[in-house]
Amino acid sequence: MYNLLMSINRFVEKFGLQLNDQQKKAVQSVDGNTLLLAVPGSGKTTVLVSRLGYMIYNCGIEPESILTMTYTVSATHDMRSRFTAFFGDEYADRLEFRTINGVCQRIIGMYEHYNDTRAFDVITNEGEISRIISRIYQVVEDTFPTESDIKAVRSYITYCKNMMLTEAEIKDIDDTVDLYAIYKQYNDTLRASGLMDYDDQMVYAHRILKRYPDILNAVKQKYRYICVDEAQDTSKIQHEIIKLISSGNLFMVGDEDQSIYGFRAAYPEALLSFESDYNDAKVLLMEENFRSDANIVAHADRFIQKNKLRHQKTMKPTRRAVTPVKQLNSTSRLSQYSYLLKVAQNPEKETAILYRDNESMLPLVDLFEQNGIEYRTRAADLTFFSHKVTADIRDIISFAYDQTDADIFMRIYYKISSYLTKDNAKRACEIAAQKRIDILSAAEYLPIHQGTRKSVKALSTHFQNMRAEKAGSAVYRIKNYMGYGDYLDRMNIRDNKLSILEAIGQRLSSPRELITRLEELEDILSERKNIDSKIILSTIHSAKGLEYDTVYLIDVCDGIFPENVISNYRNADETDIKAYEEERRLFYVGVTRAKNRLHIFSYSTAPSTFTEEFFETSKQLGTDKYTDFTVASVISHRAFGRGRILSRDGELISVRFDNGSIKKLSLGILISQKLI
Repeated sequence: MYNLLMSINRFVEKFGLQLNDQQKKAVQSVDGNTLLLAVPGSGKTTVLVSRLGYMIYNCGIEPESILTMTYTVSATHDMRSRFTAFFGDEYADRLEFRTINGVCQRIIGMYEHYNDTRAFDVITNEGEISRIISRIYQVVEDTFPTESDIKAVRSYITYCKNMMLTEAEIKDIDDTVDLYAIYKQYNDTLRASGLMDYDDQMVYAHRILKRYPDILNAVKQKYRYICVDEAQDTSKIQHEIIKLISSGNLFMVGDEDQSIYGFRAAYPEALLSFESDYNDAKVLLMEENFRSDANIVAHADRFIQKNKLRHQKTMKPTRRAVTPVKQLNSTSRLSQYSYLLKVAQNPEKETAILYRDNESMLPLVDLFEQNGIEYRTRAADLTFFSHKVTADIRDIISFAYDQTDADIFMRIYYKISSYLTKDNAKRACEIAAQKRIDILSAAEYLPIHQGTRKSVKALSTHFQNMRAEKAGSAVYRIKNYMGYGDYLDRMNIRDNKLSILEAIGQRLSSPRELITRLEELEDILSERKNIDSKIILSTIHSAKGLEYDTVYLIDVCDGIFPENVISNYRNADETDIKAYEEERRLFYVGVTRAKNRLHIFSYSTAPSTFTEEFFETSKQLGTDKYTDFTVASVISHRAFGRGRILSRDGELISVRFDNGSIKKLSLGILISQKLI
């Protein structure tokens, strides 16, 4: 299709590029459909940008015919900047770097031109979207939604559109709310107002491409070469759009092992089916990790190898093993915070404290603020403060100090062990108002069962005792002795937020102070501007694509991370397997953010499937496994050939190979990756 102007080696030399053999092969893959699987730290952006230069300078391809799609707007700017840094600005402005929404916007614009009409306006104000959802939620559910309720519904709507779900599939998602009714009314409201949201852009663009062949052909003729970055984060409808507009020269870069956005409808299955979806498709690998200490690479690779829904590949280190990965054993979830306080007081290197859920940061923020520790946060989420569990604890504590508040009592009576019916609860409130006594005392006047009477008296005692104890103890009492934990179990609501509230409350002398402190923390995080600090608090999701000298992974225990454990795949539901393997991928992404040092917390009070499995390599490769590897022993290396051990320090050996080279190697890595 084109004449090569120079060899790949000459191209690399001319532009001062540094590419290994796998990277060179990927750069030269121009014609046809190619999936490039790139492990963490393998330089995928360098390859993507180098390939663009190769296509233009070596193959003579017009820049205007190349479309590069990235996941975020910032990524498009970054890639354009990287191209300019590599090749100058001669062709940078002629290349198209777009998000998938940007491409869909272009398709909708073509529809407007072809049909001489005007499409719906895009509603960009998330506040207005939240207000629309809130109004609909109130009507459908006959109750006022919290901020977290609105956020959850908003996420569901995005998921439904991106996964192209049917009515039956939407109704099957969540039985706690009438999601389909909210979803349908939301869409009807937008259409009636001549509006569409960002997800609708993809829905309408897909519909246009299917219904208007002239528009589809125009897109395919314009973009003869398509590159897709972060393909593992692309949704089902996005993959369908890419499949439609591809002319047979698709270059897709991703790694299903790093697909962690299932809640946003990421669809890693498209990578697994790439060879069957595209004609004459080929799969290339980039397996060398340039980022991390070899110890980190070996443990991480061994961990992810156990996932079933993946291509077969092996992450290999280019750096030597220097620092062992550390398992930090804490007596409890609470004790990790004291350890991290010491770490944060005088960090020498950039240190990231990573966690699965945003709420895990709150006890640390509380502790750091109290001790004047400087830190940075990435994408703090404030919905914890409006979550139903948090609101319930606020209500229960508030009622302890004012047991005449009928509004609060009617919100909590069935969530704690009162065993009162709704009518009896209302009647108790009326009697309390008439007699000017507290509501639980008023329940004594009700014709209720003796067992119920005892329960009400017990609650009264609990409320009295609660006021005299620390806030953390009060939260523990509410959960374990006042029936709230049982309520969460009945409603299938996780109690993780109670652990966070208990941790914050441990340093507060009264329950009332917890309510005040939560308000303070919400203000701190909502008003906080990040400063230059070596300490970073971040979810793993927000840290994806980044790297840090040192990483501490916290709250890695069953029930938190992962939420659910699958011990037997044979008996597990397919949906559960997919969810569990995404949890495993999230852990994998977390540990591979570390360049030099990785520390993972575990607790004696809770099992940790991920931690136990991650450190299984170290347990299996104890000193008894190394008895055959002594000074002067001969080994045969898969890549370097025959060699003799010159010296050994623990699991590190120095080997002189027959070709004259001397290399320092890790026995743990050599054995785990079957290199000898």
